[in-house]
Amino acid sequence: MLSFERISDHEQVVFCNDDDTGLKAIIAIHNTTLGPALGGCRMRPYLSVDEALEDVLRLSKGMTYKCAAADVDFGGGKAVIIGNQETDRSPELFRAFGQFVESLNGRFYTGTDMGTTPDDFVHARKETNCIVGVPEAYGGSGDSSVPTSLGVIYGLKATSKMLYGTASLSGKRYAVQGLGKVGFKVAETLLSEGAELFVTDINQLALTRISARAEELGGKVHIVNGPDIYSAEADIFIPCALGGIINDETINKFRFEAVVGSANNQLLEPRHADMLKERGILYGPDYIVNSGGLIQVADELYGPNKERVLRGTKAIYETLTEIYLKSDIQNISTEAAASAFCEERIESRKKRNSFFSHKKRLKWQVRC
Repeated sequence: MLSFERISDHEQVVFCNDDDTGLKAIIAIHNTTLGPALGGCRMRPYLSVDEALEDVLRLSKGMTYKCAAADVDFGGGKAVIIGNQETDRSPELFRAFGQFVESLNGRFYTGTDMGTTPDDFVHARKETNCIVGVPEAYGGSGDSSVPTSLGVIYGLKATSKMLYGTASLSGKRYAVQGLGKVGFKVAETLLSEGAELFVTDINQLALTRISARAEELGGKVHIVNGPDIYSAEADIFIPCALGGIINDETINKFRFEAVVGSANNQLLEPRHADMLKERGILYGPDYIVNSGGLIQVADELYGPNKERVLRGTKAIYETLTEIYLKSDIQNISTEAAASAFCEERIESRKKRNSFFSHKKRLKWQVRC
C-alpha cells in the first residue's frame, strides 16, 4: 500500500499513465541537493505496481549515492516502465514517456537502462531534451558500456593494490558472472592482461565468443554452469549480471578474496556487507565500481568529451582506494564506508550549491 512513510526519504514520486499508448511508468526523484536528478529508465514486466515502486525507490536512492561518489553535479533519480520490452515497446509509448519527463521542468534526466535501448530515447527526445545516452548520430556520447567496463578495470586495479600490493591484474583468477556489454569487455581486458577466467552466462553465444577471444589472446577460460560460479576457485568475483547475488546462501560458497563488479545492488541486504567483512572478503561497492557509464552520460550534457570522461573514470581508482582505507581504519564494512563518504559529500555541497541552484538550474530549464 502506498503511503507517505513509504516514500518519506524521496523528494518526489510521479505515476505516469497514458491510455493511448499503454504507458504505465513511475519516476522517482530521491535527492536533488547536488543538482537535477539523473538516472536511467528500465522496462520490465513487473508483477505489480508495488513491485515496480519498490524497484524504482531503491534504484533512485542508489543513484544519489552514485552521483555523489562520482562527483558529478546531479542528484539521484530513476524511472521504470511496467511492460514487456519485447511486445509492449513502441515509438509512441516512449514519446508519451518523454512528455512526462518534460513535465518535470528539468528536475529529472534519464536514458537507457535494463530493458530499454538508446533508440527508444531517440523517440522520447522528440518530446524533451532531458535525455542522455542517445546514439552519437543524435549528438550523444556513444556506448556507455565502454566507460562502465573501464571503471570496473580501475576498480579491480585498486582492489589488487589493496590485496596484493600491486595494481597488476595478471597472474590472478577471476570469476565473471554475466558476459553482456560490460562483462564481456571486462573479461576481454583481463585475458589481454594475462588473467585466468571462470565465466558463466545464460547466452551460449557469449560463452562461445569469449572462448574464441581467449584462444586469440592466448588466455585461459573455464566455462561453468550458473550457480557454480559462486564456488569457483578464483581470487576475485566479478558480478556483471543480476542484483541481490550476495546473500546468506552465496556468501557461504565464496572462496574469493574480493568481490568487484558492475551489477547493480549486488548486496541483497546491507548486513551482507558485514558478513563479507567478517569472512575477510574485500567488497568494492557496486555504485562506485560501475559509475563509468554515469560519468559519461552526465558529461554528455556539457557536450560529449571523451577526455573528460576518461579522467572521471580513472578517478574510480582513487575513490575506491579511499573507501578501502576508510573501512580499514574505522573497522567498518566498505559499504558503510562508502555510504558515509557519499553522505559527507552531499552535506558539504549543501553550502556550496547556490551557484548551481540559481544559474546552472536555469540553464537546464532552458535546454529542456
